[in-house]
Amino acid sequence: MTQAKVKFANFAEYLAWSNDPEHAMAGQFELVDGELVEVPPESGFNRTIANRLFFLLVVTGVVALELVHPGQCEIQVPVLQSKDPANRYPDLVILQPQHIPLTQKRLTITLEMPPPQLVAEVVSPGKQNRQRDLIRKRDQYAARGIPEYWLVDPEAQAVTVLQLQNGSYGEVGVFQGNQPIASPALPELHLTADQLFQISHSEG
Repeated sequence: MTQAKVKFANFAEYLAWSNDPEHAMAGQFELVDGELVEVPPESGFNRTIANRLFFLLVVTGVVALELVHPGQCEIQVPVLQSKDPANRYPDLVILQPQHIPLTQKRLTITLEMPPPQLVAEVVSPGKQNRQRDLIRKRDQYAARGIPEYWLVDPEAQAVTVLQLQNGSYGEVGVFQGNQPIASPALPELHLTADQLFQISHSEG
């Protein structure tokens, strides 16, 4: 993990600096305590699952193509404790229609904008990674007011759907196998964990 040697007083200062073509950076960076820390690349397996979710949502017509962004949408989030990043890059984001004109120049959702409809994270292996996805990101996304958070867990072959209720996430359900995933944000969704993880019960 590398760090860019720049110090920012606030998120607006970071945005202004990073919008300057002279400061173009390869990769993604989180703003942690005023400094930029490079985000390690996702594993190919996790990226494949995020892309598959993107494909299934769009090809079935559940979500319009222009509203779904796998792995590229930056979201400003509240800093709740020391070492919390001020921005996150969820594995998949579903925007609201009003975000389209707001993100023409840069795919960043700031605190001044409405929250996205839904974010999903593909849980990475390892205790530290799981704690980040299951606890730290969960708390920050709730504080940001994002109505729905999906935890896509390849290890458990399960999708946990969380819905914002009175400022914190409550569990809608944990979905495995051929059980349809219930999503309050996407009532027309017809998707199972098996489809997402590409498991066929007809084998054998």
